[in-house]
This record gives sequence, structure tokens and C-alpha cells, in this order.
Amino acid sequence: MAQSNTPDIVYTKVDEAPELASASLLPIIQRFAKAAGITVGTKDISLAGRILATFPEALSADQQQSDDLAALGELVKTAEANVIKLPNISASVPQLVAAITELQGKGYALPDYPETPETAEEKAVRAKYDTLKGSAVNPVLREGNSDRRAAAAVKNYAQNNPHRMGKWTADSKTRVASMSGGDFFSNETSATLAKAATAKIVLEGASGETVLKDAVSYPAGTVVDATFMSAKALDAFLLSEIDKTKTEGTLFSLHMKATMMKVSDPIIFGHAVKAFLAPVFEKHGSAIEALGVNPNQGLGALLEKVADNAEIMADIDACMAARPPMYMVDSDKGITNLHVPSDVIIDASMPALIRAGGKGWGPDGNESDANCVIPDDSYAPVYDEAVKFFKANGALDPATAGTVQNVGLMAQKAEEYGSHPTTFEMPEAGVVKMILEDGTVLHELKVEAGDIWRSASANKAPIEDWVNLAIARQKATGYRSIFWLDANRAHDAELIAYVKPILEAQGVADKFEIMAPREATKASLETITKGENSIAITGNVLRDYLTDLFPILELATSAKMLSIVKLMNGGGLFETGAGGSAPKHVQQLDAENHLRWDSLGEFCALGESLQFLAEAKGNDKARILGQAVDAATQGILDNNRSPSRKVGEPDNRDSHYWFARYWAEALAAQSDDAALAAEFAPVAKALAEGEAAIVAELAAAQGKPADTGGYYTADADKLASVMRPSATLNKIIG
Repeated sequence: MAQSNTPDIVYTKVDEAPELASASLLPIIQRFAKAAGITVGTKDISLAGRILATFPEALSADQQQSDDLAALGELVKTAEANVIKLPNISASVPQLVAAITELQGKGYALPDYPETPETAEEKAVRAKYDTLKGSAVNPVLREGNSDRRAAAAVKNYAQNNPHRMGKWTADSKTRVASMSGGDFFSNETSATLAKAATAKIVLEGASGETVLKDAVSYPAGTVVDATFMSAKALDAFLLSEIDKTKTEGTLFSLHMKATMMKVSDPIIFGHAVKAFLAPVFEKHGSAIEALGVNPNQGLGALLEKVADNAEIMADIDACMAARPPMYMVDSDKGITNLHVPSDVIIDASMPALIRAGGKGWGPDGNESDANCVIPDDSYAPVYDEAVKFFKANGALDPATAGTVQNVGLMAQKAEEYGSHPTTFEMPEAGVVKMILEDGTVLHELKVEAGDIWRSASANKAPIEDWVNLAIARQKATGYRSIFWLDANRAHDAELIAYVKPILEAQGVADKFEIMAPREATKASLETITKGENSIAITGNVLRDYLTDLFPILELATSAKMLSIVKLMNGGGLFETGAGGSAPKHVQQLDAENHLRWDSLGEFCALGESLQFLAEAKGNDKARILGQAVDAATQGILDNNRSPSRKVGEPDNRDSHYWFARYWAEALAAQSDDAALAAEFAPVAKALAEGEAAIVAELAAAQGKPADTGGYYTADADKLASVMRPSATLNKIIG
């Protein structure tokens, strides 16, 4: 059960731009909520907070921090849960190391991250740090399935104020490349467990039996997959695509998810680094290894470690000159696609490239066509089909396009995003077996040294909940509804065996279609091009990919999506849209004291959270607050009060002022609760009368460097000073 001191709404403390914005927005939320007797508290799930919670033994008593993620993990299993979850860092190794270094510099005696642990102590430290990498937060909190869609006000605004789209032409050289064999897709096997079981994962090789995982427990009805990616096939594919890119005269770009897929994708990323610099590794492999280079951490880390070796640097320069130009993260600074594994994340990078007409930025600072390399063929067809569709039909028109909503299977670590503890790089050739406690061999796959083997699973209860959520959404909307499942893929075939009987039992089978991802992509694009709407019913990874792809095309951003997680035990989790945590926004704030982060996702989530609270607790004041939030959100859009990208123009803090003002005005104007109207009438009046002073005070803060006291661990007082620079606004809000 939730503890009695749990606040009515938990607002998460996170990282980077969303956390900067919280310093300005959260005091406003708490002031307004207090009028309805609603408490809004925080839980720290930031990367720095999680690091500190993991190593209490290294800290003094006053430095120690509670494990808020674990506490939230328990809360979301209760009907009491009402959590507003902002985007957090899914840390790559470079980000984790940077956060540790910053904390050490602030006096926290944390151990270093062991790159190559040798002693038992180093291995134990590494194991603890590894629990913080990648998708360490979301699987813990997502005890329900996903309902993501554009809020009506946001969609209407996008149609009335269409964003700029790049021009697609039929002769574009941009294409998507993926493996035709030897990948996770082609090697997959899958089975549904008839009863609860525990499996061990072993590698039988020349050196005997190696236990990769001694016990993994599954409830009855779990769909359990096993698959692997061939290292040899991957290397051959990468080298071939590098050569093809050179011949075609396009940019080489690799699109991965090295943050969420924290075991498999950094390894694949490392293969790409080695392939791009193959002549260098062939000549200097031993010397590079002796310098402690780990290709999985990217080209940037490699260059840093070999910088003093003139011969290696010369050969790298010669190799880069002979290779095709690379897709750039920052062409001005020479930061390439392969510099840092967390810099290019597929669900953001591919939609941005597609929105831009298939163009990416090259090292010369110009836009060019690109070869989009996505090694595994499981979901690459989605992007391949989108590229082909827009080549044939031209860019999507946001002014007339319909919308694609999403119902995503993600509860209880469903599918690939829950597979990190059961993903392994093979130390030698042999046979990997998943063996149940009764001796049954569930899966058996022959592998070679260096292959990447993984098992993923999806539990029965989340699958059934997912199908029922899809039925409810279809009934509520009447939209075209498509299960994105490939009958020829082993995992999807097992899911289809769940889906069809439920649809038939509820008499709604005729209202749903089942299509492989490629066909579903084409059908959905055809639907929204006609101005009609669709619901994509997908697994976990596709949920992540599509809730960036379609919103970026429709709305210009995925940060403005409604993201509602109906928790399976009755609570609610309200995510503030997709879009990551925007490190570039932080860089701009540090340099110019301008924060362009748009809190519209937070506004939308807040409105839904308050409405949920009203229903769950019978709090009518919460309902009125929620309705007023929706009115304020509409006011932000209608009056163009969202942040500008340029310094000297209104930024995130200005948008919060206008949000507070519109919220107060809506509460003052409503007639359902006289006490709320009376309380907020003077607030609305003061905010309106103080407009000139507030806007001037906010503007005066911009244009010079900002000091928040830390990137991963900001100083609370410095952060408040930066994000709440208007004395007039602060006096009104309190």
C-alpha cells in the first residue's frame, strides 16, 4: 500500500532541460494546487540522484539520498499512484562517467566507473553502476500500457499554424539500409509458456558450459523470445554500406538506440566505429587497445585517447578522408554521427531527417542526402517505407494531415526494452540454450564468438491489458485501428495468438486490422494524408519509435504529446511527452541564459493528472483546476506564448508566466466553485497588471552566461536564481 505521507501528485525530479524548467514551473503548480487542498511533492529519479542512492556506503550521512526510484516503483503498483513523469537521461557510459566526475568534484567520494574491472571489488562497483545505464527508470515505473496521442488543442494549433517541412523529391538518394540476414529479426525464435517457469541460460562451448544467467522466472502465459546478431554478418554489412555510401555520394549515418538498448546497441555502435576506421584498427589494433580505447564509447573517446600518437592520428585522418562524409551532430565542432553513442538516437534522428526531406547535415555545414544505416531489420522497414512513401508522394502537409495515435505494450518491461539482463556478447562459439527447470530446452541457437545474443519477454497480463486498452480506444474514437504485428516474425506470431481470440470474444474483430510494420506504415501514412485518423497498436520499441515519428511530422515535435499510462492496479502515470531531455537546450542556457524547452507536454500531463485525481479522490476542485489547465494550455497556443529558439526573445520562463496568468484567469472566470474564483481573481489581476514589469525582468536575465552550479547536480539556490529571475512574478506566486 502507498504510504500515508505520499503526496497527492508526485512530480519527478529529472535531468537537463526538463529539470531546469521545473525550477520555474513547479512553484506555480504547487501554489495553484494548494488552493484545492492538493499536495504536489517530488521524487528524485535524476541520473545523479540515482547514482547517490546506489552508493550510500561511499557517502557521509548528510550526503546520502533515499532510493526514490525504488519507492516510485512500489507506488505505481498501487491505486494511489498519480505520477507526472518528465523525461530523464537514459544514460550511456560517457554520460554516466561525466555525472560521476561532477559529483566527485562536489565532494562525493564515489568510486570511479571501472572500464575494465579486474578485482572482485571493481566488478561489484561496475555491476552497481551498470544498473543505472540505459532504460533504468522507465521499465520500473511503467506498470501499465501506453496511450499516447496529440491533445486536441495541440493538433488544432499545428493544423492552423503548419510548421516548415523539407521538400521531398523522387530523385532523392536518401535510403534506409538494414541487414538481410544474420540479425535479430532473422534469427528470432519465440514460445509462450504454458505454466510458470524458471529458466537458466547457458553457453555450451569448447571450454565447457558457461552459465550466462542462472535463473530467470516467468509467470504462466509469458511470451519468451531468443535471438542473436551475427558479428561477422554485422561487420560485412557495415563495410558494404560504407562502400555503397561512398559510391552514391551521400552521408553515412548510423541510427541506433544505444541509451535504452544499453547492452546490445553500444556493442553494435562499437562495430560501426571499427568498421569506419577498419584500416586504422588493422594497423594499430594492439596499440589502440593498449591505450584503453573502447570503440563502444565512440569515436570521440577514441580520438581523445590516441591524440598524442601522431602516427595513429595521421592514419585516422587519412582513413576519414577516404571514407564517405559522415552525418554530423555538430558540423561546426566536428562532432560526427559516430562520436558518442547517445548523440544520435534513432527515434529522434530518423523523424528529424524525414521531416527535413531526407536531408542530414554534412561536415561541410550543408544538407545532403543520407544512407540511414539501421542494422537490425526488425523495425527498419518502418523508416524505409516512410522514405519511399514521401519520395513518391512528397512531404506530409501538417495543415491537412490527420493523426496517428498509439496504444503501446510496455507494462512490466515488455519486449526488447526489458531484455538488458538477458543480453550477452558471446565469449566463444557454441550453442546458447534456455533450459527450464524441468529440463525442457525452450530455445537453442548456435552462435560464434562476438555474436550478440538476447532474450526478451512479454507477460500475459500486460498483453491482455494492451489489447483491451486498444479496444477501448477504438470504441472511444472510431478510428482505423491497426495492430502492427508481422505474422512471419516469431515474436509477433505469439502475440497474434493472444490478440485474435480477445477481439473475437468481444465481437470486435471486424474493427481491427493486423499488418506487418512496413504495410502498417504505408496504410497509416495513406490514412493521415487523406486527413483521417488512425490508431497504431504496437509493441514497446515501436511505441517509442512511432510516438516520435508521427508527432514530429504532424506537430514538429514529440514533446507536446499526451502520454497517459493507465496503471494496471488502478493508478495513473502521466508522462510529459517524448523528446528526450534536450542537452542542447542546456548548452544554450549556460551560454546565453535562454531556455527554449517547451513545457507544453508538462501542461498537458498536469491537466490529465488533475482530472484523474478528481475522479479517483472525488475532489471536484481538482476537476476545476484541470479544466482551467486545459484552458490555459489553449491560451498558450492561441496566443503564441510558447518559447522562442533565439536569445532575446521570450523563452521557457515567459511561457510559464503566461501559463500561470491564463490558469488564474480561467479559475477566476469559472462559476462552479466560488471559493476558487475568489482566491484566484486577485492573482489573475496582479499577473495582468504586472505584465510589463514581469516581461521586462525576464528579458533582462537573458544574453549572458548562466550559472546553475552543475550540469547533472545543479545548486538549488543558483538554479532558482536563474529560472525565477522576476521578483514581481515571484511575489505574486510566492
